[in-house]
Amino acid sequence: MNATVRVSVIALFCLAAAACAKKQEVKPAPPPEAPPTTSAPATTEGAFTPADLQTNACLRTRVIYFDFDKSDIKPQFDDIVACHAKYLRDRPMARMTIEGNTDERGSEEYNLGLGERRGNALASALEAQGASSDQIKVVSYGKTRPVCREHNESCWHLNRRDNIVYTTE
Repeated sequence: MNATVRVSVIALFCLAAAACAKKQEVKPAPPPEAPPTTSAPATTEGAFTPADLQTNACLRTRVIYFDFDKSDIKPQFDDIVACHAKYLRDRPMARMTIEGNTDERGSEEYNLGLGERRGNALASALEAQGASSDQIKVVSYGKTRPVCREHNESCWHLNRRDNIVYTTE
């Protein structure tokens, strides 16, 4: 190839490269999205202290109720779970026992298993929000510790619960 053709081919490549470069638009970064809203109450701002266990309304709520024969946490308790998870994150030396309970219906063996599943469900929810598994102990009492002894749905509802018990730090 002669020099003129070479220069022409190189010039065409340069023009093609320049044209491709112009097609690539540099878009500005999108504006930052608003932080996702959570259902955690505003009372979880700042680090919790042991005194908050007695003064903070969210932390004073230490009972999670369940539907009949279920072990999943109801959405209405999400704020309470978030609050207790934050306390455990803020206080690495804090320890909690979750006491799983059931109503009187069902066999002793079934109810002990259901109480344990309920306790484990709460423990998993707390751990998913940053609490350490070393901070949480689950105990099932089944139907042996009712808070209500009548034989009706409103009473049984009160017995289908997890109790959150903090031990000393």
